[in-house]
Amino acid sequence: MLMEVLARNWWAFVLRGLVAVMFGVLTFVLPAATMLSLVWLFAAYAVADGILAIVAAVRAAKKHQAWGLLTLEGIVDIAAGVTALALPGLTVVVFVTLVAFWALLTGGLMLAASFHVDADHGRWWMVLGATASILFGVALIIAPLMGALVLTWWIGAYALLFGTAMMVLAFRLRAKFHHLAHVAHA
Repeated sequence: MLMEVLARNWWAFVLRGLVAVMFGVLTFVLPAATMLSLVWLFAAYAVADGILAIVAAVRAAKKHQAWGLLTLEGIVDIAAGVTALALPGLTVVVFVTLVAFWALLTGGLMLAASFHVDADHGRWWMVLGATASILFGVALIIAPLMGALVLTWWIGAYALLFGTAMMVLAFRLRAKFHHLAHVAHA
């Protein structure tokens, strides 16, 4: 049963909540650095992934195996990384769109999962976290060209709300876990 699995792993929700709250606080303390760091992180990843794809292509070519698509992937990765560094504004808009779809998808999935959680043991906190994700995604789709500062505030507010909801859910699940353990020992 899903409820028992969630209850046994209540601590994972505490960790999710703590990480989200810490991330949310950082976005308010360092908003410009947060957005620029995300662009740089993506750029570094894309360039590294591209280099590794090209290395794999060279190795495949030496063994007379297909190498063309790996080479193309590497070139696209490197181009995306260089573009992110050269045009951070465009990268932010693309990032906003990606985050919007991520928030909508994960929020919808969490909302669906909430119907499998007992109302007395955190369903509404799970619904709150899901609703925050969905509303966050909708807000980003409605206004994708908002400034990076406003975006980081949205991300920060979302992370604080989501993190708080996950921590409250965790302690409700912890209570359920202790109840299940008590019933099992009785």
